[in-house]
Amino acid sequence: MRTVFHLLSWPFMRNLDFIYFDAGAGHRSAATALKMVIEQQKRPWNVRLINLQELLDEMDIIRKYTGVRLQDQYNRLLKNGWTLGSEYLIPPMQALIRMLHNKQVRLLTKFWREGAPDLVVSLIPHFNRALLQGVKGARPDAELLTILTDIADFPPHFWLERQEQYVVCGSEKAVEQATAVGQRPERILRASGMILHPRFYEPIDKDPREERRRLGLDPDKRTGVVLFGGHGSPAMKKITENLDQAGLYIQLILVCGHSQALADELRAMKTRIPKFVEGFTKEIPYYMHISDFFIGKPGPGSISEALQMKLPVIVERNAWTLPQERYNTEWVQERGVGIVVPNMGHVATAVQELLAADNFGRFCEKAAAYKNRAIFEIPEMIDGILSR
Repeated sequence: MRTVFHLLSWPFMRNLDFIYFDAGAGHRSAATALKMVIEQQKRPWNVRLINLQELLDEMDIIRKYTGVRLQDQYNRLLKNGWTLGSEYLIPPMQALIRMLHNKQVRLLTKFWREGAPDLVVSLIPHFNRALLQGVKGARPDAELLTILTDIADFPPHFWLERQEQYVVCGSEKAVEQATAVGQRPERILRASGMILHPRFYEPIDKDPREERRRLGLDPDKRTGVVLFGGHGSPAMKKITENLDQAGLYIQLILVCGHSQALADELRAMKTRIPKFVEGFTKEIPYYMHISDFFIGKPGPGSISEALQMKLPVIVERNAWTLPQERYNTEWVQERGVGIVVPNMGHVATAVQELLAADNFGRFCEKAAAYKNRAIFEIPEMIDGILSR
């Protein structure tokens, strides 16, 4: 039956290639979530997920000399927190990308000559110039849509290029930046936020007090969920120690991701405040649902997930903060949805300020007022592009 349906419907199908890489988890996650919603909506599109790293492996100089892919080197830096001065690595990396640009275009054009899509959807930075020229070389009438998975660009040549294409911007700042590089207004598509997994929009019919009790926590204490990406962070131990010593009437849910060693260390810590430690999980909406506030790094995904679950945030900004994430802290302050600290050594003071009687309600109200429907808006935008 599936084969018969395919044969009957294929002339009306549109082909889309979603481009991601695994430097950080956000690009693949956004591509996968968007594909999932498109399939749920039963749109007549064939969506193919493509890891750009695999297409360009043969020209990965870092892999050639170290045996480790460029994206894996980047992930190692993130995992170990070796991000100090990372903004100074971007210009030489971009210079290398420009030096290899023509070869990238040839490889991409060759790849797409075997089956060029109607639309290339890029969820990655740095390579959008090559992606546009590569697909146009194989199919001149194809279009490129770049979806920024950061709240704003980090110019120049990070997300936005001076070229004829479509862009999806999740903030007014990003719209201003797209306009500044010469994108025409009709090609700048304003989404209400970042792409989130559909599970963040599903109702959770569980009482937070009862769920806290089930996890061994106090049902009545203010609860903070601490999350530092897929591999956790050593900062989570310092946060726990600082809050434990501060004498605050709180408790913590600590999500450590794939770092089993970190989870074991946190479980072994003797603390006055109650805590629940989780490893890798897909139940982030659940843990946020039973929490009152969020503590973590200023990643666009983490901040957006917390706000979707109506949690005010505490994030840090300093020399170790990734340059493309620094604007996120300004955005948090501008919207009044949380507190920015210079480092997590100030976390106890920030929690005390956040939970103060005359502050907490205001922060929660601001967080709840933020409405992000990007995951459902973008398929409509894609449909509009294909209709043109």
